[in-house]
Amino acid sequence: MKYRRVGKSGLKISELSLGTWLTFGGTMEDEVAEQCINTAIENGINFIDSAEIYARGGAEKVIGEWLAEETVDRNKIVISSKVFWPTSDNVNDWGLNRKNIMSAIEGTLERLGTDHIDIYFMHRFDYTTPLRETVEVVDDLIRSGMTHYWGTSAWTAAQLERVHAIAREIGAHPPIVEQPMYNMFFRHIELEIMRVATDLGMGFTVFSPLAQGLLTGKYNEGIPEGSRGSRFESLKKRLTPETLAKLKKLAEIAESLDITMSQLGLAWILRRPEISAALIGASRPEHIIENVKASDVKLNNNVLEEIEGVLKNKPAWPETYEPNIYYEDRIRY
Repeated sequence: MKYRRVGKSGLKISELSLGTWLTFGGTMEDEVAEQCINTAIENGINFIDSAEIYARGGAEKVIGEWLAEETVDRNKIVISSKVFWPTSDNVNDWGLNRKNIMSAIEGTLERLGTDHIDIYFMHRFDYTTPLRETVEVVDDLIRSGMTHYWGTSAWTAAQLERVHAIAREIGAHPPIVEQPMYNMFFRHIELEIMRVATDLGMGFTVFSPLAQGLLTGKYNEGIPEGSRGSRFESLKKRLTPETLAKLKKLAEIAESLDITMSQLGLAWILRRPEISAALIGASRPEHIIENVKASDVKLNNNVLEEIEGVLKNKPAWPETYEPNIYYEDRIRY
């Protein structure tokens, strides 16, 4: 496993790290989740990413139960969580206002059974709260030791520039990392977000690096029964003939390199020095063992050009990316 700095900070994380969205506390047994964590640590992963909204706190509880084991050294692990999405019907129980952030991090620390997290992500941009208020409260959390760093998730380039300007103006800690979706079929951050964030000293911990399973190869011959594609209509819609054709060509490239499709997709992401880590999900320990091997895969220019030749046509995911989705009964301008 190789390790990368998070932006221009001194924090170092494994370039392949463990994500817990859609798995921990939800679709998989807690015992299997803990096996996945142990397998990840044994293979050099040192960063575990979560959020209070994942399984309504269930993912954090699973991590907390693992942290409570006597053999676990908390100081060797980088743990993150996130705040933004509603967790109740309370009018103040969402967003990036001071009241919600303070309440949310207390709940997160209680579920994790620890006195601090290492990175606290603002899970979306909040148009209803003054950005200075958010910057000030997160700065207070850092100064109090409740979190060591903070980051953003699915923010636009303009929002990143604005938050850094405010942090400079008031002498507060700026965010060190952005967490967007990024994979072969979803490359919006290459347009301007990647450049702007890098100029601001931020790194990237990207989620859904395998396009919700499309880049694992399991959908190349159809939708397996019981798979995520069989349960989620949004994923079914992406399995168009054009997408399947691209997937089969990518599978041929992977086969020619004697690696799996998953390893090809992850190595393609790690080609970018701006990336601090790709967050891999896993429903079985075997998935982690396979995916961490991507850390040793280097794609030469000829292979990268061949991949671009497959991807250059109409994007496989045609819908417009909208990072800021709100509940209509909650937002007020």
